[in-house]
Amino acid sequence: MEQTKMVAKALLRNSDNPQLAWLLFKRTLANNIKDFSFSHHTFSLIVPILLRAHMFSQLDSLHHHLLLFPTPPHHALYSVVKMLAEAGRIQQAFSQFQSLRTRLATPPPSIVLYNLLIRTSIQEKFPNFVSWLYKDIIFFKVKLQTYTFNLLIGALCDAGRLEDACQLFDKMRDKGCQPNEYTFGILARGYCCDGLVDKGLELLDLMRTMGLVPTAVMYNTFVAGLCKDGKDDEAERLVERMKEDGLSPNVVTFNTRISSLCKAGKILEASRIFRDMQTSELELPKPNAVTHNIMLDGFYRERMLAEAEALVISMKRDSILSCVKSYNIWLLGLVSNGKLFEAQAVIKEMVDDGVQPNAHSYNILINGLCKSGMLADARRVVSLMITGGVSPDVTTYSALLQGYCRKGKNVEANKILNEMTRAGCAPNAYTYNILLHSLWREGRTEEAERLMQKMNEREDGLDTVSCNIVIGGLCRSGNVDKAVEIVSEMWTHGSAALGNLGNSYIGLVDENRKKCLPDLITYSTIINGLCRDGRLDEAKKKFTEMLGRNLYPDSIVYDIFLYNLCKRGKISSAFQVLKDMERKGCNKTLRTYNCLLFGLGVANQIYEMFGQLNEMKEIGVSPNVSTYNIILNSLCDGQRSEEAAFILDEMLQKGVTPNLNSYKLLIKTFCRTGEFRPAQDVFEIAISVCGHKEVLYTLMFNELLLGGEILEAKQLFEASIERCFDLSSFSYKDLIDKLCINENFDHAHDILKKMVQQGCRFDPALFMPVIDYLLSKGNKHEVNELTERMLAMGSDVEVKNMVHKDDKQLNHGRQHKDIGSDWQTILHRDDGSTIALKTLKRVQKGWGHSNLSLAHKTDFLDDLDAPF
Repeated sequence: MEQTKMVAKALLRNSDNPQLAWLLFKRTLANNIKDFSFSHHTFSLIVPILLRAHMFSQLDSLHHHLLLFPTPPHHALYSVVKMLAEAGRIQQAFSQFQSLRTRLATPPPSIVLYNLLIRTSIQEKFPNFVSWLYKDIIFFKVKLQTYTFNLLIGALCDAGRLEDACQLFDKMRDKGCQPNEYTFGILARGYCCDGLVDKGLELLDLMRTMGLVPTAVMYNTFVAGLCKDGKDDEAERLVERMKEDGLSPNVVTFNTRISSLCKAGKILEASRIFRDMQTSELELPKPNAVTHNIMLDGFYRERMLAEAEALVISMKRDSILSCVKSYNIWLLGLVSNGKLFEAQAVIKEMVDDGVQPNAHSYNILINGLCKSGMLADARRVVSLMITGGVSPDVTTYSALLQGYCRKGKNVEANKILNEMTRAGCAPNAYTYNILLHSLWREGRTEEAERLMQKMNEREDGLDTVSCNIVIGGLCRSGNVDKAVEIVSEMWTHGSAALGNLGNSYIGLVDENRKKCLPDLITYSTIINGLCRDGRLDEAKKKFTEMLGRNLYPDSIVYDIFLYNLCKRGKISSAFQVLKDMERKGCNKTLRTYNCLLFGLGVANQIYEMFGQLNEMKEIGVSPNVSTYNIILNSLCDGQRSEEAAFILDEMLQKGVTPNLNSYKLLIKTFCRTGEFRPAQDVFEIAISVCGHKEVLYTLMFNELLLGGEILEAKQLFEASIERCFDLSSFSYKDLIDKLCINENFDHAHDILKKMVQQGCRFDPALFMPVIDYLLSKGNKHEVNELTERMLAMGSDVEVKNMVHKDDKQLNHGRQHKDIGSDWQTILHRDDGSTIALKTLKRVQKGWGHSNLSLAHKTDFLDDLDAPF
């Protein structure tokens, strides 16, 4: 007894020196190999010391020492297992437990230990341990508890094995265990996760037959499931049923409902419920921080910035905006809406308010800045992050790396990679995939292959994402057949299928082939590549192959087929694909409708297009600007201006902002039907919204001129000259011709003078009708000026044609690739027209010697020819 006390004191004194404590205990244990009773107290001291020091090999040694006793101490051995499990060391705990059960078949331990081991195995994701433990319980007829069944049913539900979970539930009463509220709650969650909410609702009635009352948690689970499936009306009815059962919907119920509405884009309805919760008279649960966070995120997702800003102000006032999670939602909302400067101010505000930004806070901002190309700002935020005591992580460096790769700044990207390594932050598969994607996008296949070799040497290696990047690159570069070949080989060789890309052979080995199997994205990529090449039959075969591999298509795969069929005018085939899509349970998305509208537009089926638009509204798919532009394009081709005006009104009512293409289509539509006043109104709105875009001026001018609105076209052209636009797309030759035909020579003269004053270069032949007109009026001075200018420009054209026949760039960018053609024709014609001959004779008499000396021109040509 005295010896035991002395050893216990020695262990306590040396608890901070686990190695010495272990030596003392081991020596004492060796001297008392035949009797464990002396060391029972010391045993309870040494195990926690070894656990804290992570001395697991010593714990295994202790396990083996105890088994050497003539009568092994069961309680002590199971205590070690228990302490290991409680410490989360399930692998060591299970190993020792399995060893004990093999050597000491009887008596079995308490069900409490089994429960602990099962729970820890589930938490640490070791399902094979759970299976072994359950079999051991059944074989040795250990009395089960309801808690044991709850653990097992929960594990099966989490693994997606709902049917097995239900079978186990049915066995409970046979094993003498009654289901409780937790059992039903676990099953409810399982049904909802499997999308079987309607079937799960039957549990409510089953509970009552067993004398149990459904809980608020169960109701909330089902409400969440119904909301997730978009069954909002049924969710409302279930809440009413909840009230009938005497349960008041709590804040979790309301948060579930609001979250569902926000995710479905029904932010106005969510906002109404949120306001009702704030109204005291209605006696509803008051919104908590979670409610506010859901609404803030919802407002930003729907780009309702004013409402989001007002909510932030109220959250500050009520001291709800006080945790880093709320600030991060605010940050993400600002960044996703392009408010990057405001987001940078929020980081400073967080620090000032005593809320320390975490790595996620900084990464939200850094990622947004990098995506917007503001790399210098992103680097400054990284410096601020480090100053604030937060180390950049792999997400930080990956965002920077992607930013530089997008801009093609490969040197800087490599510096980031080196900086990352120096900081002790190991690049992960995501980081390397960013580099791989960049190299393939730029066509640098040899460097990409070297990177793949390097990735293959790493533990995480190449993954399916890496394979998809390569397959996508091959499809984009026209090597669809090679991409298809790689996909086929992936089923056998995994990522090693990338070894032979055609340029060179890379020795790649996929030791874990299962992780690099083709997925839905893989097949979507090659199906898209085949469709784009017009190989629809081969694409269909790949679709069938995909189904045979138990990969089920989503709406994106169907949309690929729809778009390509519609593009080729195969509308009936497209609608057959649509039926199959609906049979397979894929919902029609915005992209789906846009593909169908495009196809109907190609077939000029305007009535059917409006039918699809109405269907979109009925099922809650909101049209975007692309949807309306597809319709506008068809209306423009059909010259249906009234419907176009209706579409514009609807866009504005729905809060869909027309883009540049929308305005162009509207202008065309009105002009083609001769409605120039509305067209000019649209033009004015367009430049106020989009700015003074050259393409808008070009379109409006050409359409006015084509419609015979010559004076309006002239005014717009003069405005374009003043704005120094590239005039190559303006049909100004036709304008000059029409002005002269209508004997508006003064207007034609004004335009030419403005073009000359602005430094524009154009076909000198445009001067001819104006010079003729001025001669008839006797304005010799102006005739002389214009003639000099014409000859100077004509000479310049000849020089340019002789020296750089392929270089057609004159002043104002790309102006008039056919410049000089009319001028050359006039100079060489012999139809009796005397203007050119007269002006040339005048030049011989002394006009323009200072500017057009033939000797000077020859020297100029000589200088240009010398270097060649």
